[in-house]
Amino acid sequence: MGTVTLTGRSLLTWLDYTEEEIRYLLELAKQLKAEKRRGEVFQRFTGKTIALLFEKRSTRTRCAFETAFGEEGGHPVFLSTQDIQLGAKESVEDTARVLGRMFDAIQFRGYKQATAAALAEYSGVPVYNGLTDSFHPTQALADVMTLEEAFGPGPGKKLVFVGDGRNNVARSLMVICAKLGINFTVIAPPSLHPHSDLIDACRRLAQDKGSEIRITSDIGAVAAAEGIYTDVWVSMGEEDKREERAKLLIPYQVNQALMDSTGRKDTIFLHCLPAVKGEEVTAEVIDGPRSRAWDEAENRKHTIKAIMLATLPAFDAASDAASHAASRAG
Repeated sequence: MGTVTLTGRSLLTWLDYTEEEIRYLLELAKQLKAEKRRGEVFQRFTGKTIALLFEKRSTRTRCAFETAFGEEGGHPVFLSTQDIQLGAKESVEDTARVLGRMFDAIQFRGYKQATAAALAEYSGVPVYNGLTDSFHPTQALADVMTLEEAFGPGPGKKLVFVGDGRNNVARSLMVICAKLGINFTVIAPPSLHPHSDLIDACRRLAQDKGSEIRITSDIGAVAAAEGIYTDVWVSMGEEDKREERAKLLIPYQVNQALMDSTGRKDTIFLHCLPAVKGEEVTAEVIDGPRSRAWDEAENRKHTIKAIMLATLPAFDAASDAASHAASRAG
């Protein structure tokens, strides 16, 4: 897997990572998934601890971090806003300083990207963004892994996000696709298009890879897509906008007619979950044969484990993979 070294690195957004580094993590995640399927057990996090800070509830992010860390012999500690004084009676910077003295890594899932950045700056240990209002990088890595399981690695594929183009998943997908040379299209009402600054940055990155970032309101732009992706219409913290958002986005529902309109019989459906069936996607699609939402959910675990293994000290993914391959061959 090359000579990429990520020891000590935080993951706040894929803007901070190169194509080579992202590819390294993807290949490591595939190795880890294969190990899991073969029933191989390792203890690569023995003696290590991770603080899991959650301002927002979670199923997949919490379960992926806890099981990935725990089954490798490490000790994950879950901390909600009811458990610690994160930015309340104690500043984020002071919390970071304390946690950095007690833990080998920190995961943060919450509202502000600035909180994740402050934890990374002041803790002195790797910090992983498990979701903020701005980005959801661990989700995007699992999404790309799932797309590549269906269509193989490499550039040139077309992924289309349909729905609220401003949200953290759409933004993270736009960044990682631009880095990897995947053609990425956002189909959304004009009021829900991503911010122009991020679009411009991603278009510059995509141009270097020979791919395209397209933002449109034309639902016909799903044509020839290998993957169609959507997310809930109302994100956490925006529940008061449910009725307004539903009226705006009903023309952008992913249903069987939309899946068929790609002109490809092998187009897959992707969703970060949880899904509101009957709103952003019909049950026929998400529960149907073209849905990869459940593979995607499982891949959260393998990609998150890859990120932690690559960035925590005292683990060499490349030599580890070589030694395992040699032992199996012998």
